Amino acid sequence: MTRKPLTVWLLSGAGVLALGGAAVRTLTALDGHETFSGILFGMAAGLLFAALLRRLMPDGCAAAPPALRKRYTREVTLAMAGYGVLLVLSIWLLKRVDGTVLRALIALLPVPPIVLMLRAMIRYIRDADELQQRIELEAVSFATALISLIYLTGGFLQSAKVIDVPSHVAMIWVFPLVCLAYGLAKAVVARRYQ
Repeated sequence: MTRKPLTVWLLSGAGVLALGGAAVRTLTALDGHETFSGILFGMAAGLLFAALLRRLMPDGCAAAPPALRKRYTREVTLAMAGYGVLLVLSIWLLKRVDGTVLRALIALLPVPPIVLMLRAMIRYIRDADELQQRIELEAVSFATALISLIYLTGGFLQSAKVIDVPSHVAMIWVFPLVCLAYGLAKAVVARRYQ
């Protein structure tokens, strides 16, 4: 594992975190500043988490051919950039539109980039060698099972009125939590195959 990619992730995360902090200070007078700064803080947390995962992954974990890794990185980066732009646009437009059908279409603007990201992940797994496929699929399985168990447990606690989590918050966080759990599971699973 080289130091350069880790340093890039750390510096990118720190830069976006600083930008988020500046947004909180300078945009407090604007409507929706919490959303914008929240998005920036989320991006920063994601980049810093990526740096941590790069550090935790064993050297042999990125055994895919360089062309495959490059294609995957390009596709995911473009999809996530599109997601960020469309998410901000969607939030901004939802504050200005009243019609139900139009609001539904605007609310779904960020979904196509997520579909493209999932497509990139599936193509990466499909085109990787058998060992890498096994690592990826075990990690996805563990992550999905863990987050499903957490979501089900939360549903039982919600039904018993022990906790009160708004449904839109719980639904929005399922996919990011699966991605987070997948990254951690991949670090653990990949170590078993060293």
